[in-house]
Amino acid sequence: MSQAEERLSQALNAFDFGGQVVGAERYGSGHINDTFCVRTQDGSGFCRRFILQRISSAAFHHPDQLMANISGVTAYLGQIIAQAGGDPARETLSVLPTRQGKNFFTDSEGCAWRVYPFIEDTLCLQSAETPELFAASARAFGRFQRMLKDYPAQTLYETIPRFHDTENRLANLKAAAAADPLNRLADVQPEMDFILAREADCSVALQALRDGKLPLRVTHNDTKLNNVLIDRETGQGICVIDLDTVMPGLSINDFGDSIRFGANHCAEDEQDLSKVNFDLELYKIYTEGFLEGAGGALTDEELKYLPWGAKLMTLECGMRFLTDHLEGDHYFHIQREGQNLDRCRTQLKLVADMERCWDAMSAAAIS
Repeated sequence: MSQAEERLSQALNAFDFGGQVVGAERYGSGHINDTFCVRTQDGSGFCRRFILQRISSAAFHHPDQLMANISGVTAYLGQIIAQAGGDPARETLSVLPTRQGKNFFTDSEGCAWRVYPFIEDTLCLQSAETPELFAASARAFGRFQRMLKDYPAQTLYETIPRFHDTENRLANLKAAAAADPLNRLADVQPEMDFILAREADCSVALQALRDGKLPLRVTHNDTKLNNVLIDRETGQGICVIDLDTVMPGLSINDFGDSIRFGANHCAEDEQDLSKVNFDLELYKIYTEGFLEGAGGALTDEELKYLPWGAKLMTLECGMRFLTDHLEGDHYFHIQREGQNLDRCRTQLKLVADMERCWDAMSAAAIS
């Protein structure tokens, strides 16, 4: 038995699945954690599935804090859903405890493992093939905000410190440019000039938080369509998944990251910038769905700042791609030279498009 197989066996033995384990195969397309679909069978022949994951130690250095966040949030969501007459087993993840009653297991190599019951009859889609699917994800993430509006965000750990600290992201870019270890700065001056011309923008949301205009909330911080399970029959988003980055943050950032990801039709590394265009209609569709799901949970100030969330998450992502390009492409994996620079350029093109649509974006957010 290989070392990897031995660790998997240890993890399988650490949990009571309520039946005999009859299979465990790699599952999904995630690039961070190792994910397995575990199949079990009880004495009557009933089959049940679970998701078993080895938490990436490279991405998450404190699995105890990460799992404390997830356990607290999912238990709270289960109560809220049940009180509303919903089905917690389908509408939120739930953590299966180990045989010792803990929320994760540590194997002999120090790797952390966790288990969720599998939510059947759902789809996990990589892209919004229709506006209706984009709206479904919007309602799901808005509902996530509504259900967690009274959860004490300050009690959560920061699983990735300063993740959406746009001021710090700008400081990192400036440091990379000053060092210029690969002599790439001369070729990216237009991108640097674009970003530095918006230096004041990098403080807009954080200053609003410091001034008390924007409240600290429980945020997901990775609000892509593939982090919402879509009900196979109804086509509605029923459960938000991938909660590793749930931590204190700003609701406008969750909104904005979805817009950055979904309100355009281009590849993230598109080299022909004429094909990169911000889709105002998709923005309006997502905004309507998000606010419908949020059900009045957001403050008037949060509504006013929603366009800033879209712009800043896109600008921040562009800065991160450019920083990595200058430093030698050590964070974002690349398949070709210059790919991170192309990724940066698409983000900055979307920022410029948003600025041209700013009045319409603002009107959609407060209408």
